[in-house]
Amino acid sequence: MLDIKLIRDNPDLIRQALDKRGDSAPLGEIIKLDERHRQLLHQMETLRAQRNEVSKQLSKMADKPPQLIADMRQLGEKITSLEGETGQVATKLEDYLLLLPNIPATNVPIGKDERDNVVVRSWGEPRDFSFTPLPHWELGERLSIIDFQRGVKLSGTRFYVLRGLGAHLQRALIAFMLDLHVNEHGYTEIYPPFMVKRDCMVGSSNLPKFADNLYHDEEDDFWFVPTAEVPLTNLHRDEILPPGTLTVHYVAYTACFRREKMAAGKDTRGIKRGHQFDKVELYKFTEPEVSDQELDGMVRDAEEVCRRLDIPYRVVQLCTGDLGFAAVKAFDIEMWAPGCGEWLEVSSCSNCGDFQARRANIRYRQELEAKPRFVHTLNGSGLALPRVIISILENYQQTDGSVAIPKALKPYIGVEAIKKRQN
Repeated sequence: MLDIKLIRDNPDLIRQALDKRGDSAPLGEIIKLDERHRQLLHQMETLRAQRNEVSKQLSKMADKPPQLIADMRQLGEKITSLEGETGQVATKLEDYLLLLPNIPATNVPIGKDERDNVVVRSWGEPRDFSFTPLPHWELGERLSIIDFQRGVKLSGTRFYVLRGLGAHLQRALIAFMLDLHVNEHGYTEIYPPFMVKRDCMVGSSNLPKFADNLYHDEEDDFWFVPTAEVPLTNLHRDEILPPGTLTVHYVAYTACFRREKMAAGKDTRGIKRGHQFDKVELYKFTEPEVSDQELDGMVRDAEEVCRRLDIPYRVVQLCTGDLGFAAVKAFDIEMWAPGCGEWLEVSSCSNCGDFQARRANIRYRQELEAKPRFVHTLNGSGLALPRVIISILENYQQTDGSVAIPKALKPYIGVEAIKKRQN
């Protein structure tokens, strides 16, 4: 959430930010509601002062004049009415503020969509195959490690079953990534709930903006997490972190649940886009002055997974039109998938500034007696499955139809290759 004072004092800055994003958030309505809210507060303060004055006069009188008593009653009724209207306006104002996206950093490239993103670096060379590489959906079925038919039978479209070494490969990847980030990158592992309260969705910027893309249990008002970013953001909701605490580094594995309504009709083949998938998430709480530096470090940590797996990748800076709702700056990491013939996003690392911290009320003190300040929050995939599985299957496929296991994963999976008819 943006600071209302920033909006009030710099409406042109917000308007320009919305234009850069191509966003149609109701800025004009926000400004009008804020002005009306302040007018109502001023009226209430004036009437309360009048009531206090009349009350003082009455307290000094032995005989209470009926007119003063009537004036007191009338003032009370006006104040009660104003309190109700003020509350309604404040609620509506907050509802609109929750729809307002973050302001892009000044060094974010301006653009309309993903076509205007900028490749900042790449690593590795795509493999030169002596045969035509197969897409992962053919490899998965031939090796009996991905069962699309039974996934649909169990849960419908955009679901699948991993079996045998396919399931083991996914489990190995999760363990490998967690170990790397904990043991070498210094993150603290968290195992959070996969369902959270509504407040957590609001604090992480998923509600109300993305309600249509979330799974919700109405009876208990539980929301299934679309990413571990949601519970990790809210670990310190309504807290003031003591001096010397920051920077906090968390890593968490969760299943992720998304309706994928925004991608209807896209990527229907294979396991690229589903309603349920696994992900290892990186998260940081930092001081504002070092958040950009910490973002660069987070991107490097995610890149290291790609390098250890020895799969070509590139780092892309997102333009204003493709920037996430809560982000001020973001980088995607894309792995090469030769069977699909495309770059697949396996990580998106974002600096959200104090946007989420304001929504979730997360602050810190630089010193014991210092005034609390809002932290900056950062999040990034480290990495997201199943696209890593796609990249492994397609990059490591062999002429005999098997798939070699990357060196980094061999201690976790215990075999040299996935071969036909493995169970």
